[in-house]
Amino acid sequence: MPVFADITLGRYVAAGSCVHRLDPRTKLLGTMVAMAAALAAPGFGPLLLYVGFVAAAAALTGLPPRLLWGNLRPFLWLFLFTLLLHALMTPGETLVVVPWLDQPITRQGCLRGLFYCLRLAVVMVTAALLTLTTAPMALSQALERLLRPLARLGVPVGELALMVTIALRFIPVLMDEAERLRQAQLARGADFGGNPVRRARSLIPLLVPLFVSAFARADRLALAMESRCYRSGAPRTHLHELRYTAADAVAASAVLLMVFGLWLLASGQGGR
Repeated sequence: MPVFADITLGRYVAAGSCVHRLDPRTKLLGTMVAMAAALAAPGFGPLLLYVGFVAAAAALTGLPPRLLWGNLRPFLWLFLFTLLLHALMTPGETLVVVPWLDQPITRQGCLRGLFYCLRLAVVMVTAALLTLTTAPMALSQALERLLRPLARLGVPVGELALMVTIALRFIPVLMDEAERLRQAQLARGADFGGNPVRRARSLIPLLVPLFVSAFARADRLALAMESRCYRSGAPRTHLHELRYTAADAVAASAVLLMVFGLWLLASGQGGR
């Protein structure tokens, strides 16, 4: 089964949905605010509201669900570990006792583990939605515009935005390269199966050629930038200027309403 190809963070899928047409500054700020609100959710009620909001946003993008599900598949072991850790370490009503550990699995621990797994999953899906619906250059331009006031304090805003863009652009490239290396080694008889420890060890031979390829790509990118007379801090213009529209106002209002709903639900739970 493909592993690295499932990760879509940093990939952009061109489409004409209303989410794709939003200003990247709106999507970037909205994503940051929504993720912060989700991480601050104290219980299942506020978190389920956020899940519904993300599901609605994903439906509006028109992207196939497998793209979003693919981001979670490589981290199923992390979700399982989180669930088991909370189930074993949280005191409460005992559901079953693990014989070889003599440690009870509690009902409160299972619920707490499910809560943290769901919160982690929905935050990962939110980040994937941002990169899937926003071109890397548009995201870089939005970041540069949002951080422009810091340039007066001597912060290299342009270089920071360029660094983020290159990092996002290289993530899918490196994932594709890792998958090609894995398939090539499978064709030569390599075995990537077995228990989690053995599978982790089997991935070590992929690291050396992957790092060599990454350094080679970075060298070619530096030569290409130098040949195009790239200079740090030079004033630049953009082919497409960013402009807020009525759709951006509607999207921002939806995010604020969702955050307000989270706050109301959290307040209600705190009052009880």
